[in-house]
This record gives sequence, structure tokens and C-alpha cells, in this order.
Amino acid sequence: MVGARSTGARARRRELGPGSGLRSRNQSPRSDSGLSDSEESVFSGLEDSGSDSSEDSTEGQDGASRGEGHGRTEKTAGQQAVSTPSSPPRTEAAGAQGEDEYAEDSSDEEDVRNTVGNVPLQWYDDFPHVGYDLDGRRIYKPVRTRDELDQFLDKMDDPDYWRTVQDRMTGHDVRLTDEQVALVRRLQRGQFGDASFDPYEPAVDFFSGDLMIHPVTNRPADKRSFIPSLVEKEKVGAPPPGAATPPSLPCPDHICLQVSRMVHAIKMGWIQPRRPRDPTPSFYDLWAQEDPNAVLGRHKMHVPAPKLALPGHAESYNPPPEYLPSEEEVGLAQVGFVPGLGPSSPAPLCPQSLAWEQQEPSERKLNFLPRKFPSLRAVPAYSRFIHERFERCLDLYLCPRQRKMRVNVDPEDLIPKLPRPRDLQPFPTCQALVYRGHSDLVRCLSVSPGGQWLVSGSDDGSVRLWEVATARCMRTVPVGGVVKSVSWNPNPAICLVAVAVEDAVLLLNPALGDRLVVGNTDQLLGTFTPPEEPALQPARWLEASEEERQGGLRLRICHGKPVTQVTWHGRGDYMAVVLATQGHTQVLIHQLSRRRSQSPFRRSHGQVQRVAFHPVRPFLLVASQRSVRLYHLLRQELTKKLMPNCKWVSSMAVHPAGDNLICGSYDSKLVWFDLDLSTKPYRVLRHHKKALRAVAFHPRYPLFASGSDDGSVIVCHGMVYNDLLQNPLLVPVKVLRGHTLTRDLGVLDVAFHPTQPWVFSSGADGTVRLFS
Repeated sequence: MVGARSTGARARRRELGPGSGLRSRNQSPRSDSGLSDSEESVFSGLEDSGSDSSEDSTEGQDGASRGEGHGRTEKTAGQQAVSTPSSPPRTEAAGAQGEDEYAEDSSDEEDVRNTVGNVPLQWYDDFPHVGYDLDGRRIYKPVRTRDELDQFLDKMDDPDYWRTVQDRMTGHDVRLTDEQVALVRRLQRGQFGDASFDPYEPAVDFFSGDLMIHPVTNRPADKRSFIPSLVEKEKVGAPPPGAATPPSLPCPDHICLQVSRMVHAIKMGWIQPRRPRDPTPSFYDLWAQEDPNAVLGRHKMHVPAPKLALPGHAESYNPPPEYLPSEEEVGLAQVGFVPGLGPSSPAPLCPQSLAWEQQEPSERKLNFLPRKFPSLRAVPAYSRFIHERFERCLDLYLCPRQRKMRVNVDPEDLIPKLPRPRDLQPFPTCQALVYRGHSDLVRCLSVSPGGQWLVSGSDDGSVRLWEVATARCMRTVPVGGVVKSVSWNPNPAICLVAVAVEDAVLLLNPALGDRLVVGNTDQLLGTFTPPEEPALQPARWLEASEEERQGGLRLRICHGKPVTQVTWHGRGDYMAVVLATQGHTQVLIHQLSRRRSQSPFRRSHGQVQRVAFHPVRPFLLVASQRSVRLYHLLRQELTKKLMPNCKWVSSMAVHPAGDNLICGSYDSKLVWFDLDLSTKPYRVLRHHKKALRAVAFHPRYPLFASGSDDGSVIVCHGMVYNDLLQNPLLVPVKVLRGHTLTRDLGVLDVAFHPTQPWVFSSGADGTVRLFS
């Protein structure tokens, strides 16, 4: 029944003709040559909203052509409405081809679909037109003479009706591609836009809070660990006479001879291998039989008496002959020495007065002279030996002794207790998008203040503007040279990008985002009035030509020396540049509103690597190869000099609060400074294996990242507390990999998203990657 009804309805419409159905219901029988605004409003089914006299004449001339196409399809009506005599050539070509001019869109071409302006589309709901052409004539909406029956018939006949949507800007039907349909389905299911994104990828913690065995200190190895000792030199010995060897290199034959001799000595048993030392004490323990269960043994503060060393051969009453002094070593002694008992009664000694008696007591090897007696009973002090030894033991046993309390430190207490990475979320964990388009390495990138757009500069001589959410290249601006640095103006009311190319800084208006902001930017740059007598400046400000303005260029600042870095102040009016030159003109500060340039320094302190403005206070941070200097711009004086203890500083970033600073170096160190604490580093992190190229802080989250030539980006948690007595908490949380090494270079620049915990990285492989 439905098929028969549809066939009959279409046959009746062919008999009535294109315009008869409409005229019978909505119009009175009038001539088709002159149609008023009220009659033209029938095309859209709206009432006449009124028009001026100038437009009535034009509409009267085109009324016949519009009346002939009363009953045509929506597509044909839309083409006739756009194809006015004064419309641009692009619109005429689209009407001649008979296809929708908005079916394909190029990101590099100007967006001509929005003929309304930056106003809500609801304002045109009660009007028959949707915009105006270049001559001010109305562009009418497509003919809407199709009822629900026609729509149902088209739905049954058109197999692609389910993927057709209506463009609110033009009113035309747009057919979605397979990729767009798949993207819509993924978004409806709550999935990520990238098809290669795996939400169930297992998370691998880069840093674990579990206890690990590692050295407590970073003290370098002792000198004796790599310099041969005197004993080893004696083992090797000197080379044989006549050997022609350099002073620094021993003779190989001589070394082989010494080794063979040592092997023979070991075989013969002359050299014994090292044996573990006997733990048995080598001295006489007088209290070896002391009962630990006794009263003194159980006492908490009981301190055992010190142990005496065993007497040697020199203390014997009958020492060997080699221990007895010769006649020259014996002097005139007033008091003799009894072995083991100290001074005794005078004894007849040799009447020779020589070396031993003349020496100082501190210089004598022994504080007594060994003597020989025929027996122990012949010793003069033998009668008092037992009594003196008993009194000595009694004194050692009963004398008061002080107990020294040792500091018992548990090695586990020296290891810092760090939280687990999963407790420090959110932070980027995996790769989400890849921005491809550059043909050479991407040196720099920057994110817009709103986080919607991304700009990247490459060695292929171009600057590309990307949409962050879709990784689509919105615009490509050729600059004709290697792009060393790019920086988006942080002021959200200005749409401006600074690009450092060779010896100039280009100010581009990318014309993305809100059109009011784009227009305000051009208006701000156009309000400048040059002075009658221009002052002498270290840089020249040049206006862009009309051809360059179409490409987005607004101003060109020429310096005469290569520019290595450009950075904006937080308010967006001042910017600092670094020049690759010698002298005090390495750093220049430009003011955009007055178009002035100045050199803040009179002398240089080495080659400047990076500069940065303090986010809160009027400070300028200048990083050279070995130091970082903090200057007060209002007082024009040096405030602080930081010593990172690195070989070569490569990058620098300031904490959003302004109290902390991180520096990256080419010797794979990341140095954290607490500006209120000291001029020396608070913490040195050595997580990368190769040189660091870029470091960055997140403006909102307690995160900072570093990019290195090893192709990785390490994200760390850096919490800074308001309490001045609490130190910052620095914990590495994730290692992000994705870039491939090219020319021994890895990640060249990193930047955080202004609002989300995402990080962007540009690498030598010509790609920009987003980790979320």
C-alpha cells in the first residue's frame, strides 16, 4: 500500500507541474514576472518581515527566476538563491557544477559559509533570508515546499538518508562520511575520539613507594679506590734496567715476569691466600668467666671493664736478644723499669748516657727499657706483684665509668617515605593524539590561553596551527626559514603569536576562535601612531604588506642577529627575545603597544641561554651556561644569583606561584631551586639518560615535565605548600614514550595544557604528540 500510494502521489505532482501545487494553496493567481516580498516569503513558509525600497527593485528583477523554481528540490533552490549576478566567482562555479559548495572544506581556505556574522542564528528564524552577499543583497533560505509525505518518500528511496544532517548555517543537507559516522558513534558510546586509544591499557607505575636498596649518600668514590697503593706498586716492582718503555706505561714483558713469579710463589706455598680473620679476641680477657645472670650483668647501666692487651716479648723478664737495647740506646737511668709492673727500685744500669734518655717521652717507642733477668723471682718487684695486680683489678672493677649513648639509626628511617603514584592523580599516562604534517624536526610549540589551539614551528620553514581536540591542521603559514621559537600571547583578549625566524620576530594573527577577538587584535595593532621623531632603537618595527597580511602576518621586528628565543610577559604587552651574539645586547625587551625596544643590560655575564618573566613580581630571570641571575626591573639591580652546578643550562621554567624554579641541563640533570631558601639547588634529579631539552610547569596542577634526547617525557608531581616550614614534595610519577630518535635527537620541547592535565611534546621525528 505504501508503494502504490507513493507512486500515485508522485504522478499527481508531475501533472500539476513545479509551481502549481504551491500556488493553489498559498498564492492568488498573479503574474510570475513581479513578486513582492510577501510572495517571496512563501519560499520559506514565513510572513513578510518588511524590506527597504532599494531591495524591492532588485528582488523584482529576480522574481521571475525565483518563481520558475518554486517546486524544485531543496538543492536546486539553494543554488539559485546563492547565484546572484554580483555573487563571487566561487559561488557561481559552485552553482554551475550543480553541487553543494560546502560539501568539501579545506582548513587552509577562508570560511565563507557563515554569512550571518558573529551573531546568534536565532535572530534569522523569522526572516526569509540567511545572510547577505558582497553587494548587500539577501541570500534566501532554501525552498521548503516539502511536506511530511515527500520527506517519507525520500527517506524510503534514499539509502543514505540516515546519514544526512542539515547545516544550520546554510540550511542545506550534508551527507556524513564513514569516518564521521564512526566518530559520532564512538562519542555516543562515551568512548575517546581516537580509534587507536585503549582505555584498558594496564598502568605501569614508573616510581613505586616500596622499599628499595640504594645508597643513602651520593658521596663520590674514595681516591684510594682507583689509585694503586704502595703495596701494589711493590708487588709489580720497577721495570728491569734498559727496558725501553714510556714513563706512564709499564713494560708488558716485565708484567708477565712478575705475574709468573707470583704464580710460582702461590704454588710453592710462599704466598697464602686471604683467609677470614679469626673473630676470637687477641687480648687477655680478665672477665671472661663473668656470669651474665649476675647482679651486675643484669644491671641496665652495667659497663664491662676495659680489656688489657696481652704482653709482648719486650715486656718479658727474659726477652729475646733482638728486643734488648744496645749499649748506645741505653742512657743514664735514675730509675729502672720492671717488666709489666712499671717503675721499680733503683737498679744499677749502664753508665752510658745516649739516645733513649735524651729523647722526649712522647717520641720514645717504648716507655721502658727491656731488661733480662735469670728468673721471675729475680725481678725486684716480684714481692709486691700479687698485691699490686689485685689493687689494679679492683680499681678497674669498681671505678665509676661514664656510659656513652650511641645514636642508633635505622637505615630504613633514612629512606624518604614517598606516596604511591596512583594517589597523586591526575597526571598524563598515555598517548592520545599525534599531530602529523611537518616534514622536518619540530623545535618548538605553544598552546593558546584557552587550550583550543596549538602552534608548532619546524625546520621545514613553516608554522602550523592545530586544533587540539581533533589533531586537525587549521592553517599553515610558510615563514621561509628555520623556526627557533614560538610563543602564544597569554592575554585571552588578544589572538597573536610571536615566531622567531632567523634574525626577526614575526607577529601573526592566526584568525582562529572568536572573530571578535580576532578583530580586536587587528584594531589594537592599527591604533598605533608613529612619533614625528623616531628614537634610536636596537630593533626595527616594520609593517606587513598586503600580501603578507593575507597570510596572517601583521608586524615584523628585525634585529640584525639570529633570534633563539621569544617569550611573553604574563599581561601580554611585553616580550623578551634572546639573540645569538656577544655583548650586552643578547637580551632585548619589546613593548607591543608603543612599539619600543630596549636593551636592559650594559654588560654581559656569559652566553645567555634562556630568559623568563616572573609570573607575579617585576623580575626577569636570565639563564647563562653556568648560572641563573634574577634581576629587579624597577630597581634595575641584580637581586639573586643561582648556581645550578651544571655544565650547560639548556632550559628553564618558573613555578606559577613564583617561589620555585627548575632548570634542565645538557648533562642530564634537572635542578629544583627554592628561591626563598638558598641560591644552591634544593634537589637534583637524574632520571634521564641523555641531555634535557625542555622543562615546563603546569599552570594549575602540581605537575612539571622534562623532555630529553632519550625520546622520553618524564612527568613529576611537584607539590609546593603554603607552609614555609614544609619542603616541596617531588615524586616522579610517569615516563611517557612515543617519539622516535632522529639524528640522535628525541624530544625538543614540552608544554602543558592550560586547564587539563595534558602535556604536549614535539620531537625530532617531525610529530607533535598529546599525552592525556
